[in-house]
Amino acid sequence: MSMISYETSINMLELLKLPVLRQEKVFISDSLGRVLAENIIAPSDYPCFATSAMDGYAIIYADQDWGEIEIASEDNPAGGDSVGSVTNGNCIKTFTGSKMPQGADTLIPIENVTVQGNIIKIDKSVAKGFSVRPVGESYTKGEVLIKKGTKIGFSEIGVMAGVEKVMVTVAQRPRVAIVSTGSEILDIGETAVTDSQIRSTNHVTIEAIAIMAGAEVVQLGVVNDDKTSIMSTFENALLSADIIVSTGGVSVGDYDFVKDIVPSLGADVIYKGVKIKPGQHIMLAQKEKKIIIALPGFAYSSTVTFILYGVPLIARMLGKEKSFNMLEAKLKEPFIKQSKKSEFTACNLSFEDGSYWVDFQGKKRGSSAILTNILGESALMLSGEDDSNLDAGMSVNVIPLSVF
Repeated sequence: MSMISYETSINMLELLKLPVLRQEKVFISDSLGRVLAENIIAPSDYPCFATSAMDGYAIIYADQDWGEIEIASEDNPAGGDSVGSVTNGNCIKTFTGSKMPQGADTLIPIENVTVQGNIIKIDKSVAKGFSVRPVGESYTKGEVLIKKGTKIGFSEIGVMAGVEKVMVTVAQRPRVAIVSTGSEILDIGETAVTDSQIRSTNHVTIEAIAIMAGAEVVQLGVVNDDKTSIMSTFENALLSADIIVSTGGVSVGDYDFVKDIVPSLGADVIYKGVKIKPGQHIMLAQKEKKIIIALPGFAYSSTVTFILYGVPLIARMLGKEKSFNMLEAKLKEPFIKQSKKSEFTACNLSFEDGSYWVDFQGKKRGSSAILTNILGESALMLSGEDDSNLDAGMSVNVIPLSVF
């Protein structure tokens, strides 16, 4: 099976048939970080009556020309039933959030007047309608306030509370099973037997990304390079998860068993090998509605490829419109292209003078194992197969790594 381009691999990923979107209802207090599976629609206008936006005096706009206006004896506190009415030459003291009295079309703030007995003297006039919230200022009945597929944050919770949405329908989290393969790999807490063993970071890094993307994780840890053990782990993962992610065992070495085990499970291999750097040996397969993503073992490779292929799958299973942001930025310094592949290079991302900028200060050039390259305010810069070296000032596409 020959290698395909990055663009082709993403198109094929998007064509995969996935499980029907699963839903559940949760209290809005438990919905933070979940993805909406319904539109939130305004049940009525808000506010449903003209409302004061400040403390002051409800007046008829034209009365300001008189210079003095008589104060009615009745105040108009927020939440009160009796708001009174205003006629020419008089006003009612009105507070923030109160209904505007009938007849009043303007609210003059307290600081704009001087009170003398039962009279206000206009020190500074205001425009017609000043500090009056009109009917439907925030939203109107039937308006879609929050779209299905939105990740719920604090503002969404606040808006839902305002429309008395006690329970909200959200997408069930897809389950992602993660396993790292390799006899040289040590799980967290294990003691090294030889100096050649290395600590696994892949399974916990990918777990963190999957959770950030909205998934539920089944952590299967580290499995040695043993066909029987790997086969058993994959079979278990297929029973318990929607997406199975493995790292290691997909290259061309004698102990790279995953690439052979995946098809022996009865999975259809969608592709094996993509012209990308890092991660060219990635394998994508499907068994019924279960997706298998077999990633390279190097830490940077597995991290980047999971962002490129795993995060979009999670997003689709959640009903999200997009998986991550792709921003346009400018190069602060020249970039030397290393291959005839689509490259995803760790870079620093900053925002200056209205534009995003990319530089490579502190980023090490070396193998695909340098995970520290994506610490801090980092991003992945995309350079295409046909790109050559890029000059400072040129525009590039970047994927910020701060949120998914």
